[in-house]
Amino acid sequence: MSEKQEELNEEVAPTEEVQAEESTQTQEEQKELSAEDKIAELEAKLKESEDKYFRVHADFENIKKRLEKEKYQAIDYASEKFAKDLLSPIDTLEMALAAEEAADLPAEELLAKLKEGVELTIKNFYTAFEKHDISIIETDGEFDPNFHDAVMQVDSPNHEAGQIVSQLQKGYKFKDRLLRASMVSIAN
Repeated sequence: MSEKQEELNEEVAPTEEVQAEESTQTQEEQKELSAEDKIAELEAKLKESEDKYFRVHADFENIKKRLEKEKYQAIDYASEKFAKDLLSPIDTLEMALAAEEAADLPAEELLAKLKEGVELTIKNFYTAFEKHDISIIETDGEFDPNFHDAVMQVDSPNHEAGQIVSQLQKGYKFKDRLLRASMVSIAN
């Protein structure tokens, strides 16, 4: 090689070294910037996730409060349908009383009308009870302490010991739950 070429090579070599150093610095700066960018991006995602969490948590708490309020309202107004169904028997009783006051009937006819009104009222009560799964406890046959309350024992040639002889007061159950036991007399 000639001296000029060597000089040129020497001159080029420092330039390549400088360029290599500069590209290394640029890459490191890009890595630093990209690392800072990544950190900033991750912090933004974290903040977004926290915001979503707080919003979901607040929504959950609001739903929980609303459901609790609705539950208490449902409990408070659970008997509303049953109460509405009891209005018909009360209306029937009130009409019977109003008819007695307005009518100039002989006592026998008035008594017959009142009896008819009471029977109609009882029928209305049983209709309302049936609508709401309230049933009369049967008192035919064997005594069941779960549904019957024996208030007296009587001698009866027609019944075996432990059988119900007569019903003194009707008992009722709501679905499968006892409302009031039947008061009965049983055979000795």
